[in-house]
Amino acid sequence: MNIDAEMKAALVTFTIESLELLQDMEDSLLSLEDGADPTERINSIFRAAHTIKGSSGLFGLDHIVKFTHVVESVLDALREGKIEVSSDLVAVLLPCCDHIALLIRAVVDGDVEENPDMTTAGDALLAELRPFLDGGHSAPVVTVAQAQDHLEASGGGEVETGNWHISLRFGEDSLRNGMDPLSFIRYLTTLGSIVNLTTITNRIPAAAEMDPETNYLGFEIDVKSDAGKEALENVFEFVRADSIIHILPLESAIADYIELIRSLPEDDAYLGELLVKSGVLTKRELEDGLSKQKSDSEASQPAQPIGEILVEQQVVQQPLVTAALEKQKQIKDNKARESQSIRVDAERLDKLIDLIGELVISSAGVNLRALQTAQSALLEATGEMMRLVEEVRDSALQLRMVPIGTTFGRFQRVVRDVSKELGKDINLAITGGETEVDKSVVEKIGDPLMHLVRNAMDHGIEPAEVRLQNGKPGQGTLRLNAYHESGTIAIEVSDDGGGLNRERILAKAVEKGMVPADAKLTDQEVYSLIFEPGFSTAAQISNLSGRGVGMDVVKRNVTDLRGSIEVESTLGVGTTMRIRLPLTLAIIDGFLVGVGKSSFVIPLDRVVECVELTDDNGNNDYMDLRGEVLPFIRLRNLFGINDQPPRRANVVVVDVAGAKTGLVVDRLLGEFQTVIKPLGKLFAHAQGLGGSTILGSGEVALILDVPVLIGSFEQKMQRQALSMSA
Repeated sequence: MNIDAEMKAALVTFTIESLELLQDMEDSLLSLEDGADPTERINSIFRAAHTIKGSSGLFGLDHIVKFTHVVESVLDALREGKIEVSSDLVAVLLPCCDHIALLIRAVVDGDVEENPDMTTAGDALLAELRPFLDGGHSAPVVTVAQAQDHLEASGGGEVETGNWHISLRFGEDSLRNGMDPLSFIRYLTTLGSIVNLTTITNRIPAAAEMDPETNYLGFEIDVKSDAGKEALENVFEFVRADSIIHILPLESAIADYIELIRSLPEDDAYLGELLVKSGVLTKRELEDGLSKQKSDSEASQPAQPIGEILVEQQVVQQPLVTAALEKQKQIKDNKARESQSIRVDAERLDKLIDLIGELVISSAGVNLRALQTAQSALLEATGEMMRLVEEVRDSALQLRMVPIGTTFGRFQRVVRDVSKELGKDINLAITGGETEVDKSVVEKIGDPLMHLVRNAMDHGIEPAEVRLQNGKPGQGTLRLNAYHESGTIAIEVSDDGGGLNRERILAKAVEKGMVPADAKLTDQEVYSLIFEPGFSTAAQISNLSGRGVGMDVVKRNVTDLRGSIEVESTLGVGTTMRIRLPLTLAIIDGFLVGVGKSSFVIPLDRVVECVELTDDNGNNDYMDLRGEVLPFIRLRNLFGINDQPPRRANVVVVDVAGAKTGLVVDRLLGEFQTVIKPLGKLFAHAQGLGGSTILGSGEVALILDVPVLIGSFEQKMQRQALSMSA
């Protein structure tokens, strides 16, 4: 198949939309067993599979059509209640979704023809699916070519046809014109079987008035046929002009056709086209209805909706028109939503953020020059410019914010597969999925979360028999939670397993020579040992974990994102791993402070208030803040700044995880739009620094990573206290 540039662009769109549909299918499949009514989710899964099949057919991707058709047949049987939802069925359908995704990605890579290796893998999956079809007593699976023998809407779902009601009123001159009504009925049997036939005799006059060449009979016929409405209509082609013929689905089949209308692709929004595509209306009937509508309009009569006309002409039932109207509204609403959003390449968005960052730096320089000139008109103009730049910055950053729930949702499949592999019963509970974070953070946090989730399932949650012995429910619970906290996003991975054994971790660390045997470590320091390279307390190595590889990668990745990770654990109760990350890696609101000749930026979301450090505080590292003891850190001492100190210093009160701490600085320079620039490799191991920024004067200021700064300082003080007590 030759693919030109236009076709390649269409294939990219096809791939993106198909992969989104597959993700929706997977999410719906994973939620089928939650006990709620699965009807709507089953319909959604079926529609997604059918849309992928139909779209693949448009590009001539027959190998995808062939595989997806079998999956669709199973889903159709599930939808019709021929088979029931079960964990075995879901376990087979999930790999089928994966296989369809592989086939679609191969097309993007240029492999549009059938791949023998993938075909072999697909055949193995289809072999697992076929027992469900056989067990459901559904029709045999047909090939792509054979599928055309059934009534199938153009792009819609396949419906078992044949329950038709035909109302016939042959014209009085049928016999004179050489047309035998019974011959048409006999020909009708070649398309199916007549289930019921009622002869209508109410037009027969008295015997004395009868004309042997005049037809007085009518028929009401129920037909069981695999033919479509148009084929049945063609049977009466030669008597249509002077006869009254109505072909309608039986009441028992209307529900199937309504569902078929709902599953139609959103290509056409015209009511008549929807009814034609579903097979309940022929093109001739639609044309007749439109002709009547046009003639009424030309006669200056009020325009009658086409649906009402078709119902009046008895060519379609009202429930089918209602279903088509609902579908029409759905199509219009979806297209309206689509018109409100566009896809933007991520690289273009990143370029925009970079340019806005440079704009922020340049505007800060302009503002500084304006302050130096002290011209009121210029200050007013630059003030307005700074306000607009800040709005542009906030709007641009909002474009990159995405809910963390998308990342969390992917772990439904992971938990299902891994728990099955481990032989454990584990439930995943997700909260805070609506919490938004920068797209770049979401992309980089996936792997660390994967390590934590797999580790919690393997080492944290015990087997069911052990849990029952300990008085716990047999089913373990793994929780993913996210929330905003002081300008950061906190992500928690919690389990209700056995918890971390502090003494065992410490003993292993001593054995490996990581800490001295007489070391006095806090709980947090002991728990942080699990993030050291090669550290593991697992008695056995599994396919998932136990080699001491992974947790060190978690810490390194989180640190690279300017984040922190902490551990809370209670033996026998469970463990919580809490990751704190900045909401964005690009531009933040900062609070600029000075210490000596150096400048530092504190993230504004961390700042609670600023107070003056009084002379009577002496050399103490704490102060009285309205009756509360406020510990503080002297940045001058911490960074070894030896300039002449000011007569009076200031304390910036910051908040970390609900605890207040003070940072002692020389000068308060006010709020500052901060463009985050990464530090070089030389500063890679410097704790408490989250990056750098360029001031309006061209000087460089360091951005303080407040949680890491305070955490490292606290650990230092705790170690000193423990050594003194020893």
